[in-house]
Amino acid sequence: MIHFTCPKCGDFISVPDSSAGQSTSCPRCRNVSVVPQPQASAPPAPPGPPAAAAGAPAALPPRKTLDEPQARTWGMLCHLTALSGFVGVPFGHIVGPLVCWLVKGKEHPFVDSQGKEALNFQISFSIYGLVAFVLVFALIGIVLLPAVAIVDIVLTIIAAVKANNGESYRYPLCIRFIK
Repeated sequence: MIHFTCPKCGDFISVPDSSAGQSTSCPRCRNVSVVPQPQASAPPAPPGPPAAAAGAPAALPPRKTLDEPQARTWGMLCHLTALSGFVGVPFGHIVGPLVCWLVKGKEHPFVDSQGKEALNFQISFSIYGLVAFVLVFALIGIVLLPAVAIVDIVLTIIAAVKANNGESYRYPLCIRFIK
């Protein structure tokens, strides 16, 4: 996997090695940039003018690498602490990711992006759950309320696994309140 930062928003992007030299869009800001060559297998630069002067795009060095176990662990915790709402902690689904994001978000850009993503998702699904609860009185909510809870749990676990692997995850069906 090739990991690099978006030159526009600074979000971490992870793509397969086969994407080197191709264009990709940032999942956060949709900015299109060229995937840099992998650092370990990149051939030494030939003598002559630098690559930027020759017209090739220059890759920005990452602010912090995703190989940092602490950043990946905190990114994963941003997602997993949302499950505390399902074990009886009042507003735990929002307070858990918020605490993780506030504690480590300024130290690691990866934790910052994953904390915002987890908070946006949990706030969005709180709204969806509230609407489903109101619809219980119209009988359709009897089916919708468990569906919202199941989707919340499944997507939260998927996001935690992706974050633990060092990949940025963007939830589907999410309203992005915090940018």
